[in-house]
Amino acid sequence: MNKKREVQSSVKDESLIEKRRAQMIRGAVTLFKQKGFHRTTTREIAKAAGFSIGTLYEYIRTKEDVLYLVCDSIYDEVHARLDSLDIEKGSLDVLVTALEHYYSLIDDMQDEFVVMYQESKSLPKDALQYVLNKELEMVALFERLLAECVDSGELKMTQKEIKLASHHLFVQGQMWAFRRWALREFTIQEFIQTQTQFLLQGMAGEKISIQGA
Repeated sequence: MNKKREVQSSVKDESLIEKRRAQMIRGAVTLFKQKGFHRTTTREIAKAAGFSIGTLYEYIRTKEDVLYLVCDSIYDEVHARLDSLDIEKGSLDVLVTALEHYYSLIDDMQDEFVVMYQESKSLPKDALQYVLNKELEMVALFERLLAECVDSGELKMTQKEIKLASHHLFVQGQMWAFRRWALREFTIQEFIQTQTQFLLQGMAGEKISIQGA
């Protein structure tokens, strides 16, 4: 597990830190999406969060800390939703459920996903590396599920195909956040069902020889 990057706080009450930072994240996501990271000030984040600039700096040190917390909150939610699944006993049913949980999360956190991918380049080098490593951890969950399906005979894929497919599963769901404006005729349930069907058909269907491959 990738160790969390410490964000310094002068407050020692962990429950209060969690509460205040959740308020910051909600306010910052709206501002970052509307104005962008660089045009948003910490004073504006504090106001959107419902407290003073002085209070804000009791819980973070820099504006980059807030962006990092936005990114990290996404991965915490992914873990929370997928940890309930029996990854060690992977099957197509478990894979389908995992996709449903993950794609539903994207629906719930559309703005957070958009902000993360648009603004993560503004993170300090160590924080950006942490975020990238966390993403690879999430992809690895799908890789493990696919490998279990291959081991059980439900899918036939090479190791390289499993690796690429796990990235495909992960990124394909994010279309809902980035292309939502163009997919208004779909409900989230229809999106999940159709995407899952496409993905599983592509992995389980007859392999077609591609010229030049």
